[in-house]
Amino acid sequence: EKTSDDAAASSEQSTVLAPVQVLDGFGALRSPPPTAQAVTAAKLGDTRPSADHPPGYYGPQASPRALNIIGPKTVLRPLPSLPASAERRSYTAQVSQPLKPQLLSTALMLLFIDVLAVVALQAGGFAWRSLRPVARGVATFVVVCLFAAPMMSRDAAAQAQAPGQRPFPFDLPFLSQPPGTAVQTVRPPVAGTDARALAATAKVTFGYVLSGDPQTDTTSRQGLAGLNKLLVAKTAVDPGDAVGVDIVNDEIAFFPILYWPVLANARVLPDAALAKIDAYMKQGGMIIFDTRDYGLGLPSGFNVQGGGANGTPLQRLLGRLDLPRLEPVPETHVLTKSFFLMRSFPGRWDGGQLWVEADAPENSAQGRRAKRSDGVSSVIVTSNDFAAAWALDESNRPIYPTVPGGEAQREMAFRTGINIVMYALTGNYKADQVHIPALLERIGQ
Repeated sequence: EKTSDDAAASSEQSTVLAPVQVLDGFGALRSPPPTAQAVTAAKLGDTRPSADHPPGYYGPQASPRALNIIGPKTVLRPLPSLPASAERRSYTAQVSQPLKPQLLSTALMLLFIDVLAVVALQAGGFAWRSLRPVARGVATFVVVCLFAAPMMSRDAAAQAQAPGQRPFPFDLPFLSQPPGTAVQTVRPPVAGTDARALAATAKVTFGYVLSGDPQTDTTSRQGLAGLNKLLVAKTAVDPGDAVGVDIVNDEIAFFPILYWPVLANARVLPDAALAKIDAYMKQGGMIIFDTRDYGLGLPSGFNVQGGGANGTPLQRLLGRLDLPRLEPVPETHVLTKSFFLMRSFPGRWDGGQLWVEADAPENSAQGRRAKRSDGVSSVIVTSNDFAAAWALDESNRPIYPTVPGGEAQREMAFRTGINIVMYALTGNYKADQVHIPALLERIGQ
């Protein structure tokens, strides 16, 4: 006779495991495609990854099981060397070239030719017909050159001003500023003083957590400075200079948003710092935790509170905080429409999932806390390295490449930053039903 344990084991083996997250061609976790099929728990270990069963997580969200692309008998071998006739190119070797000056010049040329034709017809065509065909051609060429020369010279001057640099993917007013006008962040010399409080509250000011690594801190400062420029150009927000924050000793209540790059050597925070962070988030502040690890920071089923001192860097930072349940950004979330309409949220990398506070029932503690914060998630977790995508040099040129989408991906990264800022500052304003007709019209366009 079968015991109850045998029956439970048999039932578990016959459980159907639906795909939750699967790996794409770049090795990043994505939502499963419509072609992905479920597999029973008994056959999961013998299933080979394929188009029907892509590698990834299968089963319930809380405790999924992994279908690995590499098995115990897999042998990794180096790729063979390329033939002599092959050419190696990187993702960012070829960049898009702006055609706006040439197209605008051509349109003006055609418009002016049309004007000349109309004038000639109205005047009886006498003056035009009195010229020989060669003379008429020379006259038309001279007029076209007069109109096209200023635009072509301006484009050539712009290319000569920054030789070898890649063009920015979209036009912004600050790109015409001379070199040296980039925002210079100056941290107040003394923490906790009235001068620091006044500097942080005179304008909407964003902070970034000092990591102790000079390169990381510089990237955070340059990234927020670049985002500030785009906010001034595209929105009504006029932020102040980004401020570096010592998370243990400095006051953080002045900043509506804190950008926190998570290093691999992150350590467990002291109790006083954890209490300060917990109070900051519960009183309406938002912290963007950026693991910068290309999709490996928070996979499905990941427990932020687990791990302790031996866990991942994110677990060591957040393990003892009173955090809400996190979920990937839903399609109907305010963050997808707070300013731009967006479906993905790339940074320097594209593929990592953006995580926000999960919706909670109205009668739960999490629901009451989110309601007090106007529906704004107190925690955002990404792995796409936002600051590196936003970072600009003193000539307002991108510093780091964006992979794999190039400059089009950088534009989407800037739009992601704007959406996050507007979401933090306006809350669930765009969730109101009054905006639905306008949003549907924009989607139709």
